[in-house]
Amino acid sequence: MTADHDRWADSYEKELDRAVGFVGLRHEFFSRAKAEELLGLARRHLGSAREIDALDVGCGVGLADSHLQGCFASLTGTDLSRTALDRAARRNPWARYEPAAGGRLPFSEESFDLVFAMCVLQELEPDERAEFASELARVTRAGGLVVFFEHNPRNPLTRLAVRRTEVAAGIRFLGPGDLAELLAAQRLVVVEQAHILLFPARVRPLLAVERLLRHLPLGAQHYTAARRV
Repeated sequence: MTADHDRWADSYEKELDRAVGFVGLRHEFFSRAKAEELLGLARRHLGSAREIDALDVGCGVGLADSHLQGCFASLTGTDLSRTALDRAARRNPWARYEPAAGGRLPFSEESFDLVFAMCVLQELEPDERAEFASELARVTRAGGLVVFFEHNPRNPLTRLAVRRTEVAAGIRFLGPGDLAELLAAQRLVVVEQAHILLFPARVRPLLAVERLLRHLPLGAQHYTAARRV
């Protein structure tokens, strides 16, 4: 969430629910799913999640964070919108929230093991993305992960949901290839890419099918994870 989204902080969740209501789901389904995928990534590539210091960049009102309580050694969120951060802190009093300013994150180099941004790059101007990715890499420890989640531009239902909300007005979709190129330019090594949220339920049989198909551009969103070497 960017600074000019302050006015959306109080109605953000209602806007999301209105956008995805045509598929019979609420925003919690999507934020929980991304939190679960993030945890799986952390465990596969970093080991015990309880030993990880994590940072949510562009955390907004803390929707994904609310599904990560007790999962990491620490969870910090940062955003340009102070109004959103206030809501995030009320929602997740166990987490730490710090305001960002300009293009620089308010943390020293190599402060976190896992740094992630969920549907943030799509809101940036193309010429701002490299600097943003560089900042995420800067605050990531050697051997740590940088993870981006983005909407799948090839999924028609995703594109419809985006058109149904003013919050997402003006976003510029990125595909997995765009993310891989962006991260490689920061000397980050891509370790995993996948499409997720293919089905409107998170049950074991459907998740098993989704895992088999996650390299196809079918799911509502996709992620790219890269390691800082």
